[in-house]
Amino acid sequence: MATKILEDGAEAYETKGGVTVTRRRRAADYAHAISAYVDKLDERRGAVFSSNYEYPGRYTRWDTAVVDPPLAISSFGRAVWIEAYNARGTVLLSLIADRLADVPELALGARTENRLDLEVKLPDRVFTEEERSKMPTVFTVLRAVTDLFHSDQDASLGLYGAFGYDLAFQFDAIDLKLTRPDDQRDMVLFLPDEILVVDHYAAKAWIDRYDFAKDGLSTEGRGEAIAPEPFQTVDVIPPHGDHRPGEYAELVVKAKESFRRGDLFEVVPGQKFFERCESKPSEISRRLKAINPSPYSFFINLGNQEYLVGASPEMFVRVSGRRIETCPISGTIKRGDDPIADSEQILKLLNSKKDESELTMCSDVDRNDKSRVCESGSVKVIGRRQIEMYSRLIHTVDHIEGRLRDDMDAFDGFLSHAWAVTVTGAPKLWAMRFIEAHEKSPRAWYGGAIGMVGFNGDMNTGLTLRTIRIKDGIAEVRAGATLLYDSNPQEEEAETELKASAMIAAIRDAKSGNSAKVQRDVAAVGAGVNILLVDHEDSFVHTLANYFRQTGANVTTVRTPVPEEVFDRIKPDLVVLSPGPGSPKDFDCKATIKKARARSLPIFGVCLGLQALAEAYGGELRQLAIPMHGKPSRIRVLEPGIVFSGLGREVTVGRYHSIFADPATLPRDFIITAESEDGTIMGIEHASEPVAAVQFHPESIMTLGQDAGMRMIENVVAHLSKKAKIKAA
Repeated sequence: MATKILEDGAEAYETKGGVTVTRRRRAADYAHAISAYVDKLDERRGAVFSSNYEYPGRYTRWDTAVVDPPLAISSFGRAVWIEAYNARGTVLLSLIADRLADVPELALGARTENRLDLEVKLPDRVFTEEERSKMPTVFTVLRAVTDLFHSDQDASLGLYGAFGYDLAFQFDAIDLKLTRPDDQRDMVLFLPDEILVVDHYAAKAWIDRYDFAKDGLSTEGRGEAIAPEPFQTVDVIPPHGDHRPGEYAELVVKAKESFRRGDLFEVVPGQKFFERCESKPSEISRRLKAINPSPYSFFINLGNQEYLVGASPEMFVRVSGRRIETCPISGTIKRGDDPIADSEQILKLLNSKKDESELTMCSDVDRNDKSRVCESGSVKVIGRRQIEMYSRLIHTVDHIEGRLRDDMDAFDGFLSHAWAVTVTGAPKLWAMRFIEAHEKSPRAWYGGAIGMVGFNGDMNTGLTLRTIRIKDGIAEVRAGATLLYDSNPQEEEAETELKASAMIAAIRDAKSGNSAKVQRDVAAVGAGVNILLVDHEDSFVHTLANYFRQTGANVTTVRTPVPEEVFDRIKPDLVVLSPGPGSPKDFDCKATIKKARARSLPIFGVCLGLQALAEAYGGELRQLAIPMHGKPSRIRVLEPGIVFSGLGREVTVGRYHSIFADPATLPRDFIITAESEDGTIMGIEHASEPVAAVQFHPESIMTLGQDAGMRMIENVVAHLSKKAKIKAA
């Protein structure tokens, strides 16, 4: 049925199950829309899903949020219960109960105005592998509900929430060795009647409000109040984790025995860490999103003092129409200290045969999962070993797609992949048995999925990784590593700790009130400072000017030669000699330096500027045997002086030069502040005059690591002019 426009501007359509849905849309403040919902989730059920990490052609432009949903569907084992939270929810519950009464695989139990309990019957026959995803499971309930509300007229309306790890055992049963707590829930999905949608491409946000009606029942005009449930802290001090130091490494040794026998190809066991949660979950969510951007960021209040805060890097299953896609992640290495070190780590990761094997096995299993439910020949690898970079880790990722068969839906695709080999192992069923036998506690939500099941048949879910589970005031973080026969036990244990560290940092930083990254007040140091930037026909001079302007200084760029009247008109507090091609003689740099010195002005030279200063003061220049054009170097800081103050003893910088100052001829008044590994001068500073220079480009992308380039510019603006004033006094 097509959408109808009503007299008040609302839109209405009828679903497959005969429910009339009325949608009213109102605009929302784009800049603050999501933030307001995050605050509400401290004491109200709901979910916020957002993506603040983009990879071309892979992730989405949308953020979505729901708060105070009128109804939820929950499960534990084969028991399912549907709860209404307000008078609007009781209407929805009644509509759903009528639909479920017609499903023979379900045994309906107790029913009140606000709750329906039911049990999913065990299969009464053998299901072939091709039809395994059609067996009676809790997804039988979800299929009936989506069938009731199905319509292609709305892409936002659906079920929002979380799927727990134990759901996989309805699809592939195993003997459970670990005791599950009585209050465990394997699934919590909300059916909202109001949805916030944020479109980052269009920079717009809106709220869709829904009413539902069928057979004389309607949510319109019904009460919507839901009592809040404020977050509660506790005084309990939890243990560090569920493993003692070295115990995970011992587990790696046990796994190697299974690899040796051929029982397993790979397996992904985890360990759990604990922190007392002294901050609001919303504060932890904001901090985690700031320090660990991810394609699947989420914050869910599940009710009953249980929250999920996550920054998952991995898509689980996404279905759009008949297209199903996944992005297996395997292969991990630590981030470097700066972009240059990152590039070295990426090369190391891509050249690692172990990491390549990890991802290969994951993707081969994933292709097998799709082949169960997809058209023959449609399963394809469309991206291989692509690099994704997160706050502390670098991953290799494959991108795999298929086309669902006509008799399969999103739930079939979901179940066939439960759970991803990247959190279980291969062969998958044997890996899950190993995990159940050797992990110390049930996984609960970890390794499951979060996301949205659309009533239009689409699905968008992310794996529940990099997740903080907050339960009764205690935060839990679980992290695993992909183990192979050639795994190093100590390195694998360290990897689990590294993966957990970003979440633990978010908890601790939120507790200390550090909810946003502290920035140095760079803009203040250059306030009131006039800078004359002498341009030697260089291709980087305007980036250099931009760096100086970021300090708050006023920068005027003049191409050489610089006449006297420019000095008199600009009245600079600092003269900067830019980089450039050729040699200092090509630009008569001695004349510029002479004019600046005659006015007792501080001078800072960059690259060609260093060569010019060395030559002007009586030094000689030499030519490198091999030019350094666009090459990074790790330089040693010999004397911090002005330029390198506050930086470490080693800094990665970007070099563009063929000429260098001969240290043997450098006047004694100059101090060498930095040099390359082969002894080439990389920094100089005059012992008495306000003069300093570097033989590299602080504004280069190669000098971005640790914000080193900007910190050098800040030092020059803040301190070089002071040196001149002290000398003048």
